[in-house]
Amino acid sequence: GNYAADMLPNMRSKKQGFPIGLYLDAATQSCVEEFSTSNFVGIDSTNKKYVTPKSSSVLPSITNKSLMTLAEEEGFSVEERDIPLDELSTFDEVLACGTAVVVTPVGSVTKFEEDGNKKYTFGKSDETGLLPSAYMNAFERSSSVRTK
Repeated sequence: GNYAADMLPNMRSKKQGFPIGLYLDAATQSCVEEFSTSNFVGIDSTNKKYVTPKSSSVLPSITNKSLMTLAEEEGFSVEERDIPLDELSTFDEVLACGTAVVVTPVGSVTKFEEDGNKKYTFGKSDETGLLPSAYMNAFERSSSVRTK
């Protein structure tokens, strides 16, 4: 993972109101790798695609694997591959997923550039997407204790 190198940039970003950072690949700085606290998932509902980075620097996530299974059950194709930064504009939903954040919808990603910032916006602020809702429902069913 990229966690130790993130401490100073993460503190600076939080002061500017950004709760987490998004890592790009080290070689080209052009492909999404992961969030500073969790795995990255992009959802293209129109084409029923679940896309997550495939990179040796990203720690595997049981939560992400569970979401992949759920996505397939819901009829989505699951793609583990490089995700060019510009592809963010094709996702109608982006999720951060992992042990600490479980499944958290991401409202936007801002790329800081010398000639101005580029902001990618996802989802609707007043509703949770299909996969996070289905995952949370399945999680609650499997973890609830039943007593008589």
